[in-house]
Amino acid sequence: MIDRANELLREKGYSEAHLAVFASPLPGKALLKGTRIASPLADSPEVVLRVVEELVPPAAELGSLPLRPAELRERLAR
Repeated sequence: MIDRANELLREKGYSEAHLAVFASPLPGKALLKGTRIASPLADSPEVVLRVVEELVPPAAELGSLPLRPAELRERLAR
């Protein structure tokens, strides 16, 4: 799931430094982090993949403000 999330991020135009998913040192967690997110988002790999698929816009559409994990979680709950 982490590889698939990173593949989607590359397709959306993000470099690894800007936004990528990494395995967390905590068991069963993945991290979405980089310069285009205000702070890392940590959750299960399934949830992080869903965030990347459904909520992370293409890099060209993001604008100058970084993604905010709290806003992503709020939108995920809808």
